[in-house]
Amino acid sequence: MMNLTIYKSFPYQILFLLCIGVSLFANYELTFAVWVLTLLMTIKRKYSVTIIKYSAIFLTILSVAVVSTLFSATTVFLFIRDFTYLVKPILGLVVGYQLCRFSSKLALKVIVYTGLAIALMHLIMLFFTVLEFRTLSVNLLREHGGYFSDYEIYVLIILIFYKNLKVEISKNQRRILLVIIGLSSFLYLARTNLIQFIILYIGLKGYLIYSKRSLKVILFVALGAIIGYTTIVYINPKREGKGIQAFLYKVKIAPVEAFKTRIDKDDWKDFNDNYRSFENIIAVKQVSSKGNRAVFFGEGLGSTLNLGRKVWTNDHEYVQYIPIVHNGYMTVFLKSGLLGVFLLLIFLVVLYRQKRSDIEAVQSINYLLIGTSVFLIVSNWVFLGLYLKLDNKSIIIGFLIALREVIIRENNRQKGIENE
Repeated sequence: MMNLTIYKSFPYQILFLLCIGVSLFANYELTFAVWVLTLLMTIKRKYSVTIIKYSAIFLTILSVAVVSTLFSATTVFLFIRDFTYLVKPILGLVVGYQLCRFSSKLALKVIVYTGLAIALMHLIMLFFTVLEFRTLSVNLLREHGGYFSDYEIYVLIILIFYKNLKVEISKNQRRILLVIIGLSSFLYLARTNLIQFIILYIGLKGYLIYSKRSLKVILFVALGAIIGYTTIVYINPKREGKGIQAFLYKVKIAPVEAFKTRIDKDDWKDFNDNYRSFENIIAVKQVSSKGNRAVFFGEGLGSTLNLGRKVWTNDHEYVQYIPIVHNGYMTVFLKSGLLGVFLLLIFLVVLYRQKRSDIEAVQSINYLLIGTSVFLIVSNWVFLGLYLKLDNKSIIIGFLIALREVIIRENNRQKGIENE
């Protein structure tokens, strides 16, 4: 008979895959349920000061919103809904931290092969979408295959810098993984994923820490971006374009899409192209109209943004009152006011300020976390950051923090053996 060996870490591998994979489906209730069950099943006896500190910042933002609710009228349903939205970053950070129950070698493989599984699922969904609709429409492919995958970008970066992170993988396996995950990542045609890749790549090179060399590199990248954008503007891709042209059109309008201060609501092109800016304008006006208390401490849990008209959402329904907006800063502003936004910025600063380590793999994780903090500045502005219903970056951050601790323990243990 063949002996089947199931390692103690196997359940944690499955749970990690489930927690990352479920967040890619457009069902927040299912994602929240899986994360909560995983949290309860994997509770640790000890937690580091780092994970407690990160979680405490988001807990304070949530607490401000809870207190602000006392001064506003809401319903139990709306209160609970907003509570789940604002508790999500805390939940993700702790779940990611708790799921890292592996050796550093196995933990890195779990990250990589989870990325492979997600990439294959994405490519299969795209394949069947093309078969069913017989089209290469970017909008249709993104609607059925997914709009982005931050996780796959992290895996790509880990595979590129596998030597720095001490990922034990053969050259052939690495090439195959880079092709599959790279193709899947590209086919999302997501502008934010492109920005994420560039920021994390620069981060792993150590160029997000100030020095004369890093300044030159960042200026060079900025110059390249300006030249690339100028080229796209010169090509002038059209809104009605198909395939890559539709993606280039989205790139062309990106610089003003989320920053415009005046929008013609009666011009459907202007309204659709700059909808994120429209949400920001309405949020500032609405909260400001409620007085200083709302401005500083928000409208609390259960508050909604009145768009003044019904709009079609990705959830396939028309809505006029929305609980969250694309902009993470504005969502926190709505719920917890300027105090909440200030706390969110503190988290980005704390995440950026990683202590330097002499252990190469640990320093690489630090660089990855620094890159994440810089990317979150962008992600919070256009895609809700860690508050996005489909987001799993909070799990990645929590997992990386625990992985760093594992590597440090292994290194200290090895030093102890060598000194005996």
